[in-house]
Amino acid sequence: MQMTGAQIIIECLAEQGVDTVFGFPGGAVLPLYDAIYQNQHKIRHILTSHEQGASHAADGYARSTGKVGVCIATSGPGATNLVTGIATAYMDSVPMVAFTGNVAVPLLGKDSFQEVDITGITMPITKHNFIVKDVVELAPTIRLAFKIAQEGRPGPVLIDVPKDVTVHTADFIVQKPEALQPRTERLSEKSMELALDLIKKAERPMCYVGGGVIRAKASEDLATFLEHIDSPACTSLMGCGAVNSYSPRFTGLVGMHGTKVSNMCVSTCDLLVVIGARFSDRVVSKASAFAKNARIIHIDVDPAEIDKNIKTYCHVVGDLKVVLEELNKRIAKPMVHQEWMEQVAEYKKRYPIRVERESARSKEVLKALQKVLPPGFIIVTEVGQHQMWAAQFLKHVQPAHFLTSGGLGTMGYGTGASIGAQVGNPSSRVVNVAGDGSFRMNCNELATIARYKLPIIILLMNNQTLGMVRQWQTLFFDNHYSETTLDTPIDWLALAG
Repeated sequence: MQMTGAQIIIECLAEQGVDTVFGFPGGAVLPLYDAIYQNQHKIRHILTSHEQGASHAADGYARSTGKVGVCIATSGPGATNLVTGIATAYMDSVPMVAFTGNVAVPLLGKDSFQEVDITGITMPITKHNFIVKDVVELAPTIRLAFKIAQEGRPGPVLIDVPKDVTVHTADFIVQKPEALQPRTERLSEKSMELALDLIKKAERPMCYVGGGVIRAKASEDLATFLEHIDSPACTSLMGCGAVNSYSPRFTGLVGMHGTKVSNMCVSTCDLLVVIGARFSDRVVSKASAFAKNARIIHIDVDPAEIDKNIKTYCHVVGDLKVVLEELNKRIAKPMVHQEWMEQVAEYKKRYPIRVERESARSKEVLKALQKVLPPGFIIVTEVGQHQMWAAQFLKHVQPAHFLTSGGLGTMGYGTGASIGAQVGNPSSRVVNVAGDGSFRMNCNELATIARYKLPIIILLMNNQTLGMVRQWQTLFFDNHYSETTLDTPIDWLALAG
């Protein structure tokens, strides 16, 4: 059947199971928006207040549902407004497909109105990107983009579509999407045997868990693994929810913003099993001193992460769910490390989380929030002190319920992401934990929340400072509070009303 490029985009989205997109229209994408208008029964479009809000909404939708998030922007400034959200998704391995319009093919490279080289701009922050100059290539490109966004280590893909391509016609035949295959081609028997041997010989094993476990939907397999090897576990910020906070094996966050218990366990263990984490500088700090008493096993889906930041003794590359399932099968008899687990329990008694006055107030607020949250709640955060308080003080009982910008640390992330999470999970209670400094970055998305009557709760911690930056000024710059005091009062309730 002959269809325009714009119609092909809609049909390909439907083919991939997409029923919701986030975006903001403009001249270069008008044919696509006309196709959206004619296909409202297939695709729901959420109009955000700014393209960055659309990209964060697609991100929050993807993290909370496990589906690919889709956003749309016009050419030029519309496309560049997506960049921060795309980079956020890239750093945190979030599956996203971003569509941008561009000037007609004959005008490319001529400094035309609202023309930018968005594929060049986004090359370092996407898994892959495309510019489609022939309508015949549009459908196969979209199908490939969705495959790339989801397979292996997930991430964003950008498709740049010149305006004339959206009005040209081509034959279109519906295809069933390819089933994604777990990455097992690198699951070497030698690596598995070495990992098992190290695990069996360990007396003080410790697991450091990252967001990869959540992406792989392997939290239950991880829980079984921890039981089998009788190990405590800590998480990175992105790993919050991969291990149930109420588990006696859980020691909290690790690294700069982690608990002393987690950091002590990493320092004193004789085997560190790192699962779906990338040894961020916020966790490792000084590489030569990290887990210096331990041999390190690194399990990850992305071979590029192996030995990138920390030299490991053993690595297993593959789909985390597949790897953990296989390890669990091969551990014939559950291990017992009673002395080690008793030592971990002693660490917990000896080193409880101590908080200063402002942190104490925030802790009480978050404890009160925890008490009233219904099952299935989703916490989204902005970026700053409140983000770390939410990670530390809230109880994380399930994966994909704590959404935050970890790798890029994007202030303004939370409002857009909470929109995506609420749209993707209409029956869940979504709470955006925000600081006033970060919230002001994208508070224009309150208009989007109002437009669609989304029941999002915003918990605003208003201390009229850029708290985390100010904390660093206290620690390292002799209390020189340069431009971190937000002393212009804002009536946030009036703004929200």
